[in-house]
Amino acid sequence: MGDGLILAHGDAAQTPARPHTASKAITPATGDIDRMGHVNNSVYLRWIEQAVHDDWEGLATPPEFASLLWVAVRHEIDYRRPAFRGDVLEISVRLDAVRRARAWYETIIRRDDAVLVEGRSCWCCIDAETRQLTLIPRDTAKRILDAHATRLSIAKP
Repeated sequence: MGDGLILAHGDAAQTPARPHTASKAITPATGDIDRMGHVNNSVYLRWIEQAVHDDWEGLATPPEFASLLWVAVRHEIDYRRPAFRGDVLEISVRLDAVRRARAWYETIIRRDDAVLVEGRSCWCCIDAETRQLTLIPRDTAKRILDAHATRLSIAKP
């Protein structure tokens, strides 16, 4: 595929309720709460960014982790319901597509069965040494997308 590398999972028009890959529990702290008494929108963005970084750190080989950095270039976030201090939330992240130097992630934050936040982020791959945009190596993209597909196949809906 060369420079036009495009790898993806399914159709972007699928419903956001489909299973996602990596997930972890989050409990909002006092500092996450705004004047309205719920989690501030900027906190959700911080959680989304951390989830993507954690996913990369967990799936990258040591040489990949040392040589490739990620910079968010776009976030689209839909805030559906508020979260409050002490809630037990689950954040799930899924790599959806890779093209050239960009990767698209989908993130969902839930409380029990309720979707609170849905996000889609676009990240650019940066060479750690030159700090310049770099193509995502095809073998890296395929391996990580395959890891997400494996997790998708065993994840509970």
